[in-house]
Amino acid sequence: MAITTGEEAIFGDSVITTKLDSAVAWARESSMWPYIFGTACCAIEFMSVASSKFDISRFGAEVVRFSPRQADLMIIAGTISNKQAPILKRIYDQMTEPKWVMSAGACACSGGFYDNYTTLQGVDEIIPVDVYISGCPPRPEAFLDGLMQIQKLQAKPGKYLKQRAKMEFKGKLDV
Repeated sequence: MAITTGEEAIFGDSVITTKLDSAVAWARESSMWPYIFGTACCAIEFMSVASSKFDISRFGAEVVRFSPRQADLMIIAGTISNKQAPILKRIYDQMTEPKWVMSAGACACSGGFYDNYTTLQGVDEIIPVDVYISGCPPRPEAFLDGLMQIQKLQAKPGKYLKQRAKMEFKGKLDV
């Protein structure tokens, strides 16, 4: 709908006005930079998400970063041992806000079939998780579905981020 009166009329339909928060949320949701913490077969399945058949670049997430300071989405794919837990926690702490976490596969979500003293029984024991992806290993479509769930959370930034900021997360490694 074109504006017909005032100074705005000279622009016609070529100008869009919105709130700054909405524009920033749209930009964040359309340009995710994932950091993959892959340790097992789930990481191999994630690699196929970047192929032409599944094409994660349709969602703006093809720039996989291997530096936590440049990433805003951590994808934990695979079994995490108790020795790896402090490393994972340190990498999570190095990521800038707002940061998102996706736990992929049975081993990352709940320890999988490794019910022993060396395996962490779910990464949510040390860091907060936003989206869980089931499967052993999860299909590439499940990774894309998890990414779309993260994008839905980013579309309404105020509500979810304020709720998460109020949340007092205390993991195993927090002193």
